[in-house]
Amino acid sequence: MASVTLDWTDQGQIGIVIIDNPRRRNALSYGMFRELAEVWAEIGRGPARCIVVTGAAGDAFCSGADLSQDVADRPDDIDVLIDRALMKVTGIAKPLIAAVNGHAVAGGLELMLSCDLRAVALGARLGLPEAARAVFPSGGGALKLVRQIGRAAAMDLLLTGRLIDAEEALRIGLVNVVLPAEGVLDWCMAKARQIAANSPVATQAIKQLVVHAEAEDAGRSLALEQTLVTRVRGSRDAAEGRAAFMAKRAPVWRDDSGEEDR
Repeated sequence: MASVTLDWTDQGQIGIVIIDNPRRRNALSYGMFRELAEVWAEIGRGPARCIVVTGAAGDAFCSGADLSQDVADRPDDIDVLIDRALMKVTGIAKPLIAAVNGHAVAGGLELMLSCDLRAVALGARLGLPEAARAVFPSGGGALKLVRQIGRAAAMDLLLTGRLIDAEEALRIGLVNVVLPAEGVLDWCMAKARQIAANSPVATQAIKQLVVHAEAEDAGRSLALEQTLVTRVRGSRDAAEGRAAFMAKRAPVWRDDSGEEDR
């Protein structure tokens, strides 16, 4: 059964969060978004000094929301759950490390963007393909990507919706290191132990300042973002994008007059 699990190691000083839905490339269902949001709250209250997040065995870290499941029905609280699960604005004060064992796409990349250190497997593909599906990257991807890698590189990825390989992700400063898949978790655990050996007061204060500064920056754009999300979500393109995705065909977009794009 698909789930999000939390394990502890090193006398509870390190938490390991596993997104476990390999049959759907570790996509997040409605229930998994809720579980992930609850995991971050539990970790925030607990003794862990560092957290590693990864995907279950397979070729994906996380492929975002599972559009074939209940997420597509837009339950009333889904946007709030996505914000909490992907740590869109607030995040947690404890350091997070992403062990990106495979593809990180859409919400999966947005989750990675909320982590402080990132190790990525050779062969992994990363990106925010939402524009190609008439979806707005509302889990924090647009603002975080521009802030973290600069406008030119971020706009290339956001507007084209293209996926990049691990080597390009390293070159543009999106990740810390690229390794064979079997070495990714080991690298992350070694870093987690280095961090856990330091003063938790100091490491969490550093993280808290960064999160606060980013949240203030994002807060100025949240109202406009919600307006834009609503506009895109209610468009004919959005319905066509989902239909085309489910049918595995190319979408046919329409301009504002209702004419098909040429």
